Amino acid sequence: MKVGLYFGTFNPIHVGHLVIANHIVEYSDLDQVWLVVTPHSPFKKKSSLLDNNHRYQMVDRALESYDKLRVSDIEFKLPQPNYTINTLTYLEEKYPDYNFSIIMGEDNLKSFHKWKNYNIILENHDIYVYPRISKGKVESELVDHKNIHFINSPIMEISSTFIRKAIKEGKNIRPLLPENVWQYLDEMNFYKK
Repeated sequence: MKVGLYFGTFNPIHVGHLVIANHIVEYSDLDQVWLVVTPHSPFKKKSSLLDNNHRYQMVDRALESYDKLRVSDIEFKLPQPNYTINTLTYLEEKYPDYNFSIIMGEDNLKSFHKWKNYNIILENHDIYVYPRISKGKVESELVDHKNIHFINSPIMEISSTFIRKAIKEGKNIRPLLPENVWQYLDEMNFYKK
């Protein structure tokens, strides 16, 4: 089974995340995409970041009607600070019959060479890159690498930061969230203060 790993804080998950994940699983050779909820780093102060479990619950709810999309809390169990190479190593040991790939935005490809053991990741895993609105083209020797695959997915200009700010301002941003995620946020009064 080929699984794409889509990492994020998902604070909160929104329709842009779903459009990208679903598009990639439908228009690539991947069998599934796992949305990997990244834990709150104990070394960073970020008061707007909801508790790990709440973010996991929102992603789980958002994916209820998507057969090929799964939520993963795998990084909650790993020592912090964690690096993608550690997550991949752990998953390969736990699921030896699976083939794991990484999904990233085009903007992240620019700094991929700074990731811990990026060359090992690149040689052993496919990387699916979706377009982001950014200034300038990605200038990297990685663009032509055999394991880098550019996916022509819709460009989504929605951000979790925008959603949090809009909720705090009392704006109606319901169309940007899956309905059951909106209900969860509303019931829990998240991001309103």
